Amino acid sequence: MSKLSILTKGIIKENPTFVLILGMCPTLGTTTSAVNGLGMGVATMFVLIMSNIVISLIKNLVPGKVRIPAFIVVIASFVTVIELLMKAYVPSLYETLGVFIPLIVVNCIILGRAEAFASKNGVLDSALDGVGIGLGFTLSLTLLGAVRELLGTGAIFGQQLFNADNGILIFVLAPGAFIALGYLMVIFNKLTAKLNK
Repeated sequence: MSKLSILTKGIIKENPTFVLILGMCPTLGTTTSAVNGLGMGVATMFVLIMSNIVISLIKNLVPGKVRIPAFIVVIASFVTVIELLMKAYVPSLYETLGVFIPLIVVNCIILGRAEAFASKNGVLDSALDGVGIGLGFTLSLTLLGAVRELLGTGAIFGQQLFNADNGILIFVLAPGAFIALGYLMVIFNKLTAKLNK
């Protein structure tokens, strides 16, 4: 598999949100705005890239019986790093995302990529896989957050485009996340099906 295809498959062919339907808890819980979606996506991407690199480096040193616990320790270490960085440099985003930051440890995207890819491939390929899957997740969360924010409050990235009184309240609430995600999944899969023809 070429380096470019490893990088791009996570954005389109194996998009974790729209195609693989993984990581739905943070996807639905944090995307009330584009900023929140972007922040959660970048935090997850950092953990994904770094844990893929480390797991690829230690894969031959870890006995099979403790492979998954070892992977979780690596992932938890990088989640702690990103949590402390966010708390120090973007405290408002840290407060908004709340419990979803520590929950990155159990995000099935990260552990899945560690088990399915990083534990079987070299460092560079694992890093590229982390970048691709991370970008796909970040773009998905940002897009979903932007749609929900626009339809719910009339703003994108906090910039008011139309009167908030004309917004549709349901898109700011939990049911709106399901509705917006469903429509975005349909649109994404229709567009990618046309591109693959």
